[in-house]
Amino acid sequence: TGLGPTVFGYFIQGWFKFGGVEFFKIQFLQNLGEERAWASRNSIFLASAAMAEFIADVFLCPLEATRIKLVVNPSFASSTPSAMAKIAAQDGVLNGFYSGFGPILFKQVPYTMAKFTVQGQVAEAIYDSMGKNPKECSSSTNLSVSVGSGVVAGVVAAVISHPADTLLSKINKPGAGGEGSNMMRLGRIAAETGYMNLCTQGLATRCFMIGILTASQFGIFDCIMGALGASKFHFHN
Repeated sequence: TGLGPTVFGYFIQGWFKFGGVEFFKIQFLQNLGEERAWASRNSIFLASAAMAEFIADVFLCPLEATRIKLVVNPSFASSTPSAMAKIAAQDGVLNGFYSGFGPILFKQVPYTMAKFTVQGQVAEAIYDSMGKNPKECSSSTNLSVSVGSGVVAGVVAAVISHPADTLLSKINKPGAGGEGSNMMRLGRIAAETGYMNLCTQGLATRCFMIGILTASQFGIFDCIMGALGASKFHFHN
């Protein structure tokens, strides 16, 4: 239940996220020049990830709302398209599909900013320790660097985004947080849950899962880029 919108939603999100980060990094480089881009690479990582994630979440949010509806009520509809059509008819496009847009941004944008920035920094440190740059390494070595740095990035991103992820999972449950705006409901849920629980409840499991998932994402992205005859953009001094 909810598998269809989950798979399709996160495929679309990943497409725009990873492709968007590469696109925006190159745009920054072209506008700033190589020297300024190198000096500002961490800021470029952060900005590129934030912009790419915002665009990706525009496409993810309707599918995430559909997934949650199907999980809460498996008999709501027989397929993802029929569920989306029913949600639009009952609640309208904005209320039906984008009422959770703010919480998703609150969760996903910091997560993605941390993921790509940390992965870039860790990968750079690994190459520096080898005394080589990506162009001097084999494709298997570059893949290993992407996967290894992806594990570290995933764990850091999981820790940073965990409070927002906990809030998002709670606010989508019927009646959670009482009446009022999403911000008021989030405030009540946070107060009821407690700060320490928001930060630590289920954190170890999430770090394990996100570490493996993030490493897999960077590995798959590198493999796809290689299969297409393209190379991932790397800042260089």
